[in-house]
Amino acid sequence: MSALRDAAMKSKAWPFEEARAILKRYEKKAPEKGYVLFETGYGPSGLPHIGTFGEVARTTMIRRAFEIVSDIPTRLICFSDDVDGMRKVPENVPQQDMLRQHMQKPLTSVPDPYGEYDSFGAHNNAMLRRFLDTFGFAYEFISATEFYKSGQFDDTLRLAAERYDAIMAIMLASLRDERQKTYSAFLPIHPVTGRVLYVPMKEVNAKDGTITFDDEDGREWTLPVTGGNVKLQWKPDFGARWAALGVDFEMYGKDHSTNTPIYDGICEVLGGRKPNHMTYELFLDDQGQKISKSKGNGLTIDEWLTYAATESLSYFMYQKPKTAKRMHFDVIPRAVDEYHQQLRAYGAQDVDAQVNNPVWHIHGGNPPASKMVVPFSMLLNLASVAGAKDAKGLWGFIRRYAPDASPEGNPDLDAAAGFAVRYFADKIAPTRTFRLPTDMERAAMDDLRARLAAWDGGLDDEALQSMVFAVGKEHGFEPLRDWFKALYEVLLGASDGPRFGGFVALYGVDETVALMDRALRGELVA
Repeated sequence: MSALRDAAMKSKAWPFEEARAILKRYEKKAPEKGYVLFETGYGPSGLPHIGTFGEVARTTMIRRAFEIVSDIPTRLICFSDDVDGMRKVPENVPQQDMLRQHMQKPLTSVPDPYGEYDSFGAHNNAMLRRFLDTFGFAYEFISATEFYKSGQFDDTLRLAAERYDAIMAIMLASLRDERQKTYSAFLPIHPVTGRVLYVPMKEVNAKDGTITFDDEDGREWTLPVTGGNVKLQWKPDFGARWAALGVDFEMYGKDHSTNTPIYDGICEVLGGRKPNHMTYELFLDDQGQKISKSKGNGLTIDEWLTYAATESLSYFMYQKPKTAKRMHFDVIPRAVDEYHQQLRAYGAQDVDAQVNNPVWHIHGGNPPASKMVVPFSMLLNLASVAGAKDAKGLWGFIRRYAPDASPEGNPDLDAAAGFAVRYFADKIAPTRTFRLPTDMERAAMDDLRARLAAWDGGLDDEALQSMVFAVGKEHGFEPLRDWFKALYEVLLGASDGPRFGGFVALYGVDETVALMDRALRGELVA
């Protein structure tokens, strides 16, 4: 452990950098609560998306890193703000008209449009937990509904009533003049309609712990701030939750970053110590727009897992969290192949390099060996020419290329073959565009076809690649990538692809000759 801890203390991997910053919080004194608390927050206003998963995945990586650099116990809480009023109906759920009848009610008071759970909030919470459990995260789930109603939040709410003016001073400084006139840090839940009310306070009674307000019809009400009768506005709620739970670390998206002083200030007003934070860049869809739970754009967790294993998604989340990244289907193949490249490199690395390898953080310091002897990108191209309907349809080619491989001995490869067939059928086949070669390209392809027909060098992908390379050079392609691009567009209907020599070795020399014959006769275009 000492060598590992030494390596972790100097690692430049971002989870270790964050972990060391958290450790510094307690360099003089261990936490009185006996553990370091990591938190992720979740607004269950729509179906969970990959960005939500990313917060838990990345926080877990930091938590694991902290457990290497420190002996202080840790906890991870996933907190759902399901008391939040439903302000708009998500576009990607059924029973839109029914949901509109429950606008502004807490999400746990809105009926489940799917008819499976007690409420819409409970449905979305269950979806979140199912997704997180798929990845084996160790976390504790807290529902804001239970947190407010059970009394766990009561002391902090009473303190918020006592220090209401200080909270309002922080909030009002961030608001426009018009909004200041109606803003309240407390949001009462109407005793009759059950709706979350955005109304100004007539009185906040610190002694009695009550608020007085007029509802939308002008009727005056007085409610205790405890027992789930009132919730805090989302910004004060952030800071109050940190104070109530003693949160030590929480990350959130760049869109929250301007609110950090507000969250911190309210936490401190309520007697807490502001936590460490990490701000990550937002995920974008294929159009460069921010992904959104309510719009349903971008990828869902289930969609990613339809085409690749869980570890590839974790790898994607690890990469450059402070850089905006497109999250669309076309990022999946690269994530799969890069993940396995890192796995293959891990075994030969020393401990200093291992703690900087993404797979250390994905697997908590114990990554498996990769049995992926064929890259995912190659499997996709094999699927495009093999006409396979499932993984079994690719294994005849795979065994010829890698005789020692088998579905039983290479389960990751077997799974990837199935994913590749599915990905090709759903995402590549509908968009493929074949073309005929130009005169220059046809001459080069005729030459390559003749050399392949006479080939007796076996399935050596490096030798085959060198031969393909030589043909392109001899026929004057400059740059040479134009030669390979032509091969992909004419033979595979795509503008890019794998190392062509590797593709020939996997698909077979005779099979490649037959494919070239069809392409040169124009059959693929037809």
